[in-house]
Amino acid sequence: MDSQPSPLTLPAFRWFLAGQAVSLLGSAMAPVALAFAVLDGSGDRPGDLGAVLAARMLPLLAFLLVGGATADRFRRRTVLVAANLGAAAAQGAVAGLLLTGHYALPAVAGLEVLGGTCAAFATPALRGLLPELVGGAALRPANALLGTVRNVAKVLGPSLSGLLVAAAGSGPALAGDAVSYAVAAGCLLRLRTGGGRPAHPPRSVWSEILGGWREFRRIRWVGPPTLAFFVINLVQTGTWQILGPTLTERTAGRAVWGLVLSARGVGLLLSGAVLYRLAVGRLLALGQAASALGAVPLLVLGWRLDAPWLVAAGFAAGLGVCVTGIAWDTSLQEHVPPHALSRVAAYGDLLSYAAIPVGQLCVGPLARAYGDFRVATAAGTVAALAALLPLASGAVRDLRHARPTTTEDDG
Repeated sequence: MDSQPSPLTLPAFRWFLAGQAVSLLGSAMAPVALAFAVLDGSGDRPGDLGAVLAARMLPLLAFLLVGGATADRFRRRTVLVAANLGAAAAQGAVAGLLLTGHYALPAVAGLEVLGGTCAAFATPALRGLLPELVGGAALRPANALLGTVRNVAKVLGPSLSGLLVAAAGSGPALAGDAVSYAVAAGCLLRLRTGGGRPAHPPRSVWSEILGGWREFRRIRWVGPPTLAFFVINLVQTGTWQILGPTLTERTAGRAVWGLVLSARGVGLLLSGAVLYRLAVGRLLALGQAASALGAVPLLVLGWRLDAPWLVAAGFAAGLGVCVTGIAWDTSLQEHVPPHALSRVAAYGDLLSYAAIPVGQLCVGPLARAYGDFRVATAAGTVAALAALLPLASGAVRDLRHARPTTTEDDG
């Protein structure tokens, strides 16, 4: 255990955490509401829902590097306020279309493009803003608190959204998401941070993006985990999303799927609480080892084990996913130079997340060709090996959990 001061003693962090709590809850409610809204408005056409989801994901990936360059070039608080206000306007307009009975696929998809673009600017800026609020000493507990809030939102948001959609319809639920973005922007406006514009002369966005890539390649410990996350997202995410419910029903019964997800949520919350207090000398190495736990549910499904094993595997996966996220964010914020932090984080996110849609498209054909259970076993095995392989790198294995005091920022 460590005795460093709690980030909750800092007023700026309290405002930031409050805004994120409201925004994350709204964002966790939005997918359920949006899915029902599109299906109701389109007359149950799944193609419309796929188009709307793609309309949000594609600009998120396309503009992530631009968002990272912008966050490193301008005040991150300003970038976040603008992104949240833009997201509030986009989601509010979608809610308005639904509430007035004017659903149209081009309009909704276009607004989701705007929402995805705003998310591309917000995500890198968030990582860069936190060190400005709490300093280096409190980064791990601050990330643990933020991760706990995010996980609570993931657990509660879909259920609350389902109840709200059933009681009042999809429009009010999406309007609530729009309000949550506006509240987050208001909380961010209360912050007083020390971070301003960078000291170097302004350059073109393309030059900033190239500079971020050079920094990403220079820092030796960043590459191996990013490659591991790419492989994990390629083989694990889509397999779990698509085959997880089906194989659980076939091996243990439909009701067990909900228990598995609940156990996963408990694991997420418990590991966040532990890392709030527990100081680990080599936090990145711990996070990388923990990421292998995310593959356990697929292995259990592939081996056709029964319900207790599946529930335990879901709990283990929740533990691993939360530890990995906190370790990665904290390591970036401690060891990447502040002037390049958002760009390096954006490259890591882009290279990791780009694999998700590819994996989702491949799962179905592979399952038909080789069998569901074999694909689950193979995906779990590859994901576990990919998670552990970066530990062979000394730069990853030996990175210390502490803000460096010298210029050796690459571990």
